[in-house]
Amino acid sequence: MSSLHGLPEARARFVRGWFTENPTYVQLLGMCPTLAVTSTLPAAVTMAVATGVVLLCSNIITSLISRQLQPHLRILVYTLTIATFVTIVDRLLAAFAPAMSRQLGPYVPLIIVNCIIISRAEACASRQNLGTAVADALGQSGGFLLGLSSLGIVRELLGSGSLWGLPVLPENYPGMLIFVLPAGAFLTLGSLSGALNAIRMREKGTQ
Repeated sequence: MSSLHGLPEARARFVRGWFTENPTYVQLLGMCPTLAVTSTLPAAVTMAVATGVVLLCSNIITSLISRQLQPHLRILVYTLTIATFVTIVDRLLAAFAPAMSRQLGPYVPLIIVNCIIISRAEACASRQNLGTAVADALGQSGGFLLGLSSLGIVRELLGSGSLWGLPVLPENYPGMLIFVLPAGAFLTLGSLSGALNAIRMREKGTQ
């Protein structure tokens, strides 16, 4: 369902973020963390949750101040807003999960320039009401979590035979080193994207 201005309502925004506008597999946004931190499932989930928190807070603030935003200053305001919440998330992660903070390294601060967050501020939060902005943030965050988690599961399982650090495959499983290395990220992303595109094309062909 769409609003009077032709923009999707809250429910549509939420659902699209998970599936038809999935940031990882459809929009191909946020590729830096997608490829860099998905060698294990815990790192992938932590990055997705951190990004989701920043996205939600940023959408809320942007929606609330949208009427006061000057067109020529909007990108600057978006960036300052995002940077504020990224700093908060980064410090909380360092305080309560220092090992994970060290593992993620510079990729948490780089959330500031994540295209997902800036694009949602421009496409939705600055144009629609607070409820829709929140739904959009939750949908996009969920889609990002789905994307990074799926990559983390495949890479950790095939790379080390474990999930969330717990052994899953037999002890004599040799592990496929390529899935732990950066090349494995490209291989996994390409394979999963291709599979999803094939499914979508098949569904379109049966309609």
